[in-house]
Amino acid sequence: MKPKQFAVLGIGRFGESLIKELVRMGYDVLAVDLDEELIRDAVEYSTHAVQADSMDEQVLKALGIANFDAVIVAIGENMQSNILTTILLKELGVKKVVAKAKNLMHGKVLEKIGADLVIYPERDMAIKLARSLASQNFMEQITLSTDYSIIEITTPKSFINQNLRQIGLRPKMNVTILAIRRGEEIFVVPGPDQQIVSGDILVALGHNRDLDALSDVD
Repeated sequence: MKPKQFAVLGIGRFGESLIKELVRMGYDVLAVDLDEELIRDAVEYSTHAVQADSMDEQVLKALGIANFDAVIVAIGENMQSNILTTILLKELGVKKVVAKAKNLMHGKVLEKIGADLVIYPERDMAIKLARSLASQNFMEQITLSTDYSIIEITTPKSFINQNLRQIGLRPKMNVTILAIRRGEEIFVVPGPDQQIVSGDILVALGHNRDLDALSDVD
């Protein structure tokens, strides 16, 4: 199977970090930015790096932008460029356009013009940090939408030596346990009789307010 190919337009802190992580995971990543110095640096950590204007239709066509599995619009400060680039990518037939938003209103505009996924890196990182600081159990989070997430938490002491039916997370807290990680073992979609032991890592799905409550359980 052909490895996935990504293009990241805009090389700020977010764009650079994203490119490095995708390359580390073994994917081909094209970095595009108008800043010559940023592109010189990007040559060292991306698969390909091109100095170009992301709003130049002919350049994007020449790069074969429509052939990438996903294109991430990581342009941060210039909101107009961010929006116009997103529109252009959709017009060029890019399969999946992921656009970075500065705020909720910006995000709504990106959704209206057809962005397949809108992300809020600063907000999401702030939420993640706040959760990790406030909760003794919280470990990791995957944001599904503005309201719902999947989180990993260490098992609260009050859950130990009980099964999922006894704990009653779904009826009591509206939270679903998707998996339990126990050392090298993973129990996917555990049944109600699944016993919880000390050291288990719970993977839970739910509304953010319910997950917050779960993270605070002792």
